[in-house]
Amino acid sequence: MRLILLAVGRTKAGPETELAARYQDRAAKAGKALGFRGVEAITLDESRAADVAARKAEEATAIRRAKAGRLVLLDERGKSLGSADFAAQIGRWKDASEEAATIVIGGPDGLDAPLRAEADLVLSFGAMTWPHQLVRVMAMEQLYRAVTILSGHPYHRV
Repeated sequence: MRLILLAVGRTKAGPETELAARYQDRAAKAGKALGFRGVEAITLDESRAADVAARKAEEATAIRRAKAGRLVLLDERGKSLGSADFAAQIGRWKDASEEAATIVIGGPDGLDAPLRAEADLVLSFGAMTWPHQLVRVMAMEQLYRAVTILSGHPYHRV
């Protein structure tokens, strides 16, 4: 199973990008023994449409084209899961021979409502709004943490 982090909006060079890449590399290496076929990072351009609704709709179309397998959206109105529960869900999908799980960070305007309705899971990192660069780091770290939980590695301690 592939793990994909798909984000709308360009990344900027800096420590956040380096940290996200470090967790991506760690997750890919740790996941091999469990049958994960890597962790991909995909970046989509923000829509340049004139109004918010059109931007969200265009970005949703691009997300649908780029995603694979299960669709997980990160949204402040989503469900709050602990790391162990998130790992368990990823593990269930892997055990069910799912092709992939795509975790999506939306653009500055948020996510299109029809796309939310299509999602297999809508997750929240809390009610606060976080900068996209930090969300990328947090999402990659949670993918790494999920893989280590599934492998029984002591990285995650309760």
